[in-house]
Amino acid sequence: MVLKKIIRNLPEVRKPSEKKLGFNIKLKWTLIILVAFFILLNIPLHGLSSNSLERFEFLAVVLGTDFGSIISLGIGPIVMSSIILQLLSGAGILGIDTKTEEGKKYFQGIQKIGVLFFIVFESMIFVLMRGLEASPGFTSIVITQLILGGLAIMLMDEVSSKWGFGSGVSIFIVAGVSLSIFVSLFQFIGPTGENCLTNFGETACTGKFLVILQSIINGAPTEALLALMVIAITVVIFLGVVWAQSLKVEIPLSYDRLRGYGVKWPLSFFYASVIPVILVSALSANIQLFGSLLENWRGSPTFLGGFSNGQPISGLAYWLGSSNLVESFITGSLRSTQLLQGLTHLLFYMFFAMIFSIFWVKTTGMDSAGQAKNILSSGLQLPGFRKDQRILESILNRYVMPLTVMGGLAIGALAAIADLLGALISGTAILLAVMIIYQLYQNIAKQHAMDMHPAMKKIMS
Repeated sequence: MVLKKIIRNLPEVRKPSEKKLGFNIKLKWTLIILVAFFILLNIPLHGLSSNSLERFEFLAVVLGTDFGSIISLGIGPIVMSSIILQLLSGAGILGIDTKTEEGKKYFQGIQKIGVLFFIVFESMIFVLMRGLEASPGFTSIVITQLILGGLAIMLMDEVSSKWGFGSGVSIFIVAGVSLSIFVSLFQFIGPTGENCLTNFGETACTGKFLVILQSIINGAPTEALLALMVIAITVVIFLGVVWAQSLKVEIPLSYDRLRGYGVKWPLSFFYASVIPVILVSALSANIQLFGSLLENWRGSPTFLGGFSNGQPISGLAYWLGSSNLVESFITGSLRSTQLLQGLTHLLFYMFFAMIFSIFWVKTTGMDSAGQAKNILSSGLQLPGFRKDQRILESILNRYVMPLTVMGGLAIGALAAIADLLGALISGTAILLAVMIIYQLYQNIAKQHAMDMHPAMKKIMS
């Protein structure tokens, strides 16, 4: 088959020969990928004349990028390919059995082809629709740079997945969010480009911590309250997500060959993890991006939306987007349309997070059949029941799908509420970062408790 031949010849990162990589090796490669990511993030596109996408800073954080850099595409192609494959697989159109090793490789190969397609497609769209407008004679050069940056992100994601602590997509999101939070707190460059610390009482700062100090000095209680509320909401979101992440159902199991010994098999409330929110956020981000590009190209708004100063003001992008309800309430500018927009934003995130949760669980071997197979292969069984995969699968059916649905709805609601309350940056981005860091901590503590440095072990414990 031609497609299988293409998949076999696709560029890929070699898997490690060891069955289990040590902590130091994974740490080294994760740090290398992070350093490379920040370097690429600060390399501007050569031949770029104007950047109408720079106003979409909140979208850049979710996509793990900085518009105008060589990696302007970010994780967009990877996520878009994943979304389409999840939809096709969930609808039964592809018909690939991802439970077998050959099926998984075939699925991953098709996904990589999709990523390569979207790298080329989005690179051309960004430039030809003047989102990233090239100088005369530099169009092909800018497109080539974007393609190379997209390929770099794809390969870095693969290196991180095989040699690091986890998905490169997750690490890029955390890196971008952490940088944005730090800048949002301590940015001392004013809107006009002046250093507000040299003229603290007159030049407006943008970092919220400095805004509070400046507002107190200048006698502006409303501005100080707004900045304080933003920081407080961010802290509450952080604590709430950490608490919700710890919720789980534990199924008691026993070893079939060691009588008297048992363990508890945990099923997290957010069963599909953070992946559904990444997919929903990327879907929303791409709707806004392509809506803006179409508006620039046509010179008029489309059904995807109309935009003003980077913010959607009409169309689908507006009703799927969000506005800061807390800020509007404090300043007395809250409108009924904002409340309706908040409702549609909440419903959009909850519905699609649930849908993507179900698709993700069914296509990654996390369903009842996959969990039953993993439990039996680990030498475990349900106490009081004979060792039969069908029996174990029927018991797990009581928990897996309800957790998938409820967890998807809950994580979608958390992301949407965080957006609506307003935080230092996009509430969705903060939610993603917190959950990714929490899961990364759990995985490292579980898998590398014995081989990490004593000092690091003390920190992780």
